[in-house]
Amino acid sequence: MEEVTEGVKNLAVTEPHKKNRIQVSNTKKPLFFYVNLAKRYMQMHNEVELSALGMAIATVVTVAEILKNNGLAVEKKIMTSTVDVNDESRGRPMQKAKIEIVLGKTENFDELMAAAAEEREVAAAEDGEEQA
Repeated sequence: MEEVTEGVKNLAVTEPHKKNRIQVSNTKKPLFFYVNLAKRYMQMHNEVELSALGMAIATVVTVAEILKNNGLAVEKKIMTSTVDVNDESRGRPMQKAKIEIVLGKTENFDELMAAAAEEREVAAAEDGEEQA
């Protein structure tokens, strides 16, 4: 039993699940779902890691560019690699491109988010008045 305990202590976890990682798909959710989720993650963790494989890489780059162009995020790190993925239709592994982009908050992130929230409240109040 001591050997098992020792083995567990020495076990190296290669890639632990990160709380601020978003794995992006280009088929499951719309683009702005990921933009808004990334904003929320940056509010909670001060940075977000966007990750994608293959065809979803364009979606990750677009999400990152939207956040940067709106003054909400700055690039901290970009990593590219290839990973082996099992392809059931062919019955053999194939390599897919992978990208990981780490974005951090800009200095005025909180001010911009507060201003956007205030605009939404004003718009909602105006809609309420029109319906009354």
